[in-house]
Amino acid sequence: MRFGVLGTGHWARTVHAAALAEHPTAELVGVWGRDPVKAGEVGAEFDVPGFSDLAALLDQVDAVAIAVPPSVQVGLAEQAAAAGKHLLLEKPIGLSLDEADRVVTAVRSAGVASVVFFTFRFQAGTSTWLSQAARTRLAGGAGSWLSALAGSPFDSAWRREHGALWDIGPHALSLLLPTLGPVVSVQAGAGAGDTVHLVLQHATPGVASTLTLSHTVAPMSTGVEFFVHGDAGRLVLLPDTESPVESLAAAVDELEAAAVTGGTHPCDVGFARDVVAVLATAARALESGCREPVPARPPSG
Repeated sequence: MRFGVLGTGHWARTVHAAALAEHPTAELVGVWGRDPVKAGEVGAEFDVPGFSDLAALLDQVDAVAIAVPPSVQVGLAEQAAAAGKHLLLEKPIGLSLDEADRVVTAVRSAGVASVVFFTFRFQAGTSTWLSQAARTRLAGGAGSWLSALAGSPFDSAWRREHGALWDIGPHALSLLLPTLGPVVSVQAGAGAGDTVHLVLQHATPGVASTLTLSHTVAPMSTGVEFFVHGDAGRLVLLPDTESPVESLAAAVDELEAAAVTGGTHPCDVGFARDVVAVLATAARALESGCREPVPARPPSG
């Protein structure tokens, strides 16, 4: 499958382009960027052309891997889907439910395959954890991801503006939704910096979970862990944050498979839309100070 990378930032270069350049069955054809100079520089690093004309790149590929800020990604995804290209997207797929719905509509209308890169979901350890959770009667769970964003390669304008909730919150929800089920309401409280504390009520009566997310803790306080609990005890997951290239390669494999079979991937845009619905509800709960209901997914078709 021939891929184009849309984006020229740190993640686009060191993960998306790097993984595709080394992938055994995918071919990196080119890199597109809003800045033609940067597109040329990143392309040259991987011995492919840089493009400033998106349509020109789309003419040469079967799929695109998009690594740009979320609101920029929405329009690119719509254009690529309309051109019949399969989509490997970043999370979140939008910064509002309206943006997420636009992406879902574009993908469904075009009939293309989609995979959203919730990094942990493409790791063997997570797959084992999810399989164990599926065999357990669960009562709840919790997650904590504390990071120090300042000075890191990920210290970008959109992350500073929207905080940990929208940046790492999607990763946390990508673990709690498949184990504990859909979230129907959210309570939220703000901590220091961009720290948020969430209480999630899931659809199964009596099942709830909690999340603490931050990009502004002291460096010595950083760490990430999740667990779910039930009749078989606690199942703990310490996700791998050091192997994103390997995870992206797995996501490429799974997008290729979905494109060939015409199947729906568990981390497609529909699932990603459910994640955005919870994030948008959490943002609303932070403002209102009240428990807020999560809008239901509209029927497909």
